[in-house]
Amino acid sequence: MINQTYKIAHLREQGQDMIIIPVTSSVGSKNQHQLNEIKNTLQTFASNAGLAGTVCLVWSTGNKFNFLAPTQWHNFFRSIDMIFVSNNFNKKLMCYND
Repeated sequence: MINQTYKIAHLREQGQDMIIIPVTSSVGSKNQHQLNEIKNTLQTFASNAGLAGTVCLVWSTGNKFNFLAPTQWHNFFRSIDMIFVSNNFNKKLMCYND
């Protein structure tokens, strides 16, 4: 169950709509299946909120910027950091289950 509001960066880069959602560093300890479950859940909330695009998760572990994004976008994500993401916050995504 997710009960949280996320500040997000909803961007159009490389001709694609990206929904960049910062998550806590604790996701770094999750396995790939668990990360995909989180991403898919947030994708459902984003779609239900009328946001176009693909959800991409970002988080920091120490000084390292981490992300879960489609392979074709990895070069873009390697070129940004959490400062870029926070400077591009332009929406909030409310994720609440009854």
